[in-house]
Amino acid sequence: MDRLSAMDAGFYFVEDENVPMHVGSVLIFDGPAPSYGDVIRLFVSKLPEVPRYRQRVRTLPLHLGRPVWVDDEHFQILYHVRHTAVPAPGGADQVRNLAGRLFAQRLDLTKPLWEVWLVEGLADDRWAIISKVHHCLIDGIAGTDLLQILLDWRKDPEPPEADESTDPWLPEPAPSTVDLIADGLRDAVAAPIKHLAAVPALAREMRSGSELTDIVRALARSLPGTANRLLETSAGSLNGSIGPHRRWVWADAEIAEIKRIRKEFGGTVNDVILTAITRGFRDLLAGRGELTSDQVVRSLVPVSVRAPRERRTLNNRLSAILVNLPVGEDDPAARLRSIREQMDDLKRSRQAAGADVLTNLGNFAAPTLLALGSRAALRFPQRLLQTLTTNVPGPRVPLYMLGRPLRELYPYVPIAATMRIGVGVFSYLDHVTFGITADFDAVPDAQTLADGIRAGIDELLEAATASA
Repeated sequence: MDRLSAMDAGFYFVEDENVPMHVGSVLIFDGPAPSYGDVIRLFVSKLPEVPRYRQRVRTLPLHLGRPVWVDDEHFQILYHVRHTAVPAPGGADQVRNLAGRLFAQRLDLTKPLWEVWLVEGLADDRWAIISKVHHCLIDGIAGTDLLQILLDWRKDPEPPEADESTDPWLPEPAPSTVDLIADGLRDAVAAPIKHLAAVPALAREMRSGSELTDIVRALARSLPGTANRLLETSAGSLNGSIGPHRRWVWADAEIAEIKRIRKEFGGTVNDVILTAITRGFRDLLAGRGELTSDQVVRSLVPVSVRAPRERRTLNNRLSAILVNLPVGEDDPAARLRSIREQMDDLKRSRQAAGADVLTNLGNFAAPTLLALGSRAALRFPQRLLQTLTTNVPGPRVPLYMLGRPLRELYPYVPIAATMRIGVGVFSYLDHVTFGITADFDAVPDAQTLADGIRAGIDELLEAATASA
């Protein structure tokens, strides 16, 4: 049976009425909107390339095994591909408000875990697709791979089949409850043994000075620095309970702007992006009267550990690092220097690789404990982390849907636990977009954060020009 990994299952189990665990995006296209029927036919034609789009998650009684993927015997494309419009001419606010409402709505866990909305009525002869896919199915890199399957590389691709009846797909019979339990119990015993069997080989590698040894040693060396980052003063209002509603706003930048900053001050594109986000949080806290000179915002930064052979595999292959955003620092160049030093230290310590080793220990957990632990982890009050920041590189070549060019893509990331704000970053062609997800009631000033990110790019450009 095709089972969810421990990480995929963790994302599935943490969902509740206040924590919809899907990732999403708003895709803006040029040209007249296609008909709803054409969009339906397009997605039907793509379904053979995405088997997960016709599968649902089935859990076991008492969580005696990890959930499994099974074919949805009642799959109906019209349920998953939907049609709506904003009052014409729809501007950015109308699109963001609509998306915020749709992103706040949970996917139906009894059906395949995705949906898309065709949105008409945008200004400037544009239209949009709003997409939602559950996090148990994809991470950021897998989401980009999925995007490139569903869209076209050519402006004039072969037209999709005209009739859904040409799709020969037939669902596999659903396994019985007895079969699920029996196989789940076998998996609950066999999976830890399989991972345990690898321990002697890992031990031999460690004695011989292998890469794993280097990772463990580097991780150990990084612990004092990580502890120090956890001791720095953080902002209180960024943590707290969250409700079922979401605000979602965005900001924009050009890759040329970011490269101009990097050329002058050094570091990476990601360092510059994190520094701009730091300015956004600085403005947010200043507006609330909470900003102090020694303050930081601790951000969890997911890092892909996906191997090249795992591309186009829909699952989660993530680790994470911890970065302190120095919001109390006045000087933008000093903020960038602080981010750069932290990131360089984390790369030397190989913290992400070490965290991946620790994350894989979840494969040893009993499925019942995995289910209970996943839920408990996101319900436990914590103030160590204030936000999540994820940066996903997208394609640098044009993509099309039904011959219409994709102009912009804005990402949506879920928020959970006591983190009230998350920031997703996506690059496409020469454009970088920031999608800010916030709890609706706790963060009425989300636009201040978005405006601050743009101001962060502008001030770094100004500093780079003055320094040149």
